[in-house]
Amino acid sequence: MSELSYQSPLAGVAEPQGLSISIREIDERGMIDLRGLTSDAGFMAAVKGVIGVGLPVKPRTSASWGDVKVLWLSTDQWLILSSRARAHELLSQLRDALQGYHSLAVDVSDMRAIIRLEGDGCREVIMKGTSLDLLDPEYVQGCCRRMRYAEIAALLDVVEDNVFDIYVFRSFAHYTWNFLCATAKAPAKLKLFGAQEVPA
Repeated sequence: MSELSYQSPLAGVAEPQGLSISIREIDERGMIDLRGLTSDAGFMAAVKGVIGVGLPVKPRTSASWGDVKVLWLSTDQWLILSSRARAHELLSQLRDALQGYHSLAVDVSDMRAIIRLEGDGCREVIMKGTSLDLLDPEYVQGCCRRMRYAEIAALLDVVEDNVFDIYVFRSFAHYTWNFLCATAKAPAKLKLFGAQEVPA
């Protein structure tokens, strides 16, 4: 009997050339969609016991412990991130710990593609496809939020000051990749007026 094997939605794409920032796919990340009630102390404690960190309850925030990261998606929904190899183990532990609680935990590792942008100018590149003002002080390390990007649904995670992960449904992976490669070309680089040095 043949075994299932994972194939990246961006497998085979050419390495981008002539860009003002670095763009690459993150393809070894496992993802678990978790739903439950923050008002249920038992649920919250059970999840923390498995992943090692409390679920973030403040909108647009995240929490990390070791190689596990949790993104807040809504008042009763989180995306738990880990290595792809560990996701199955975490899911099994969560389901065991959450028996009897009103909750849902599903492995969605194959649902999305993750594209990482790195380097000075990432914010300007991303803002070409969204109405978000990424210069706002809210968008610091640990911030995450859903957004409309290039007319499709996406999820933004601020990993570091100049490192961003964009999550899109895998059917839009090539579209998003091509859009980013076009808007990140060196000749299209933008320097925002407020960030320019004052001429001598």
